[in-house]
Amino acid sequence: MDISKLLKKAETSSFYRMLVSRGLNRMVPFNKPHRFKIEEVSGDHLKIKLPYRKRNLNHLKGLHACALATLAEVTSGFILVSKLNPKKYRLILQKLEMDYHYQGKMDATAVFQCTQDWLYTSVLRPLEEQEAVVIPCSVNIHDTAGNHLATGTAHWQIKNWEKVKTK
Repeated sequence: MDISKLLKKAETSSFYRMLVSRGLNRMVPFNKPHRFKIEEVSGDHLKIKLPYRKRNLNHLKGLHACALATLAEVTSGFILVSKLNPKKYRLILQKLEMDYHYQGKMDATAVFQCTQDWLYTSVLRPLEEQEAVVIPCSVNIHDTAGNHLATGTAHWQIKNWEKVKTK
């Protein structure tokens, strides 16, 4: 399955956005209970919604911190996987940092932007000289009222599969 082709169709089609959302939830079973929904797709950015529902809430009836962290990870990782060929590059989440600003009491959305220039400068060019690169991807999460709930920074280690050492 070519993720970049599906995302290209999802830019203009709500049907394909629904298909990609379902595929995302099915391919990563751990995330299925969250019911992430892809809201917007363009060549450079991705917006994913975390619904305000019982499974995503903490004991105070606010969006759970771990659900927000997972949202930040998925949003940045999904667009990176769509831009970088997963058959050529290995992506591993090295570190995830979260700063929480406001308690979420409604749906939340995360947006990550990844331009081709940024990808070339931060990933592809350094990989010509280095074995691996670690790139911090900052993701802002807001609720439907516009409140800034959290900022997640996912540090992704990217390496050419040819450089990966296994047993």
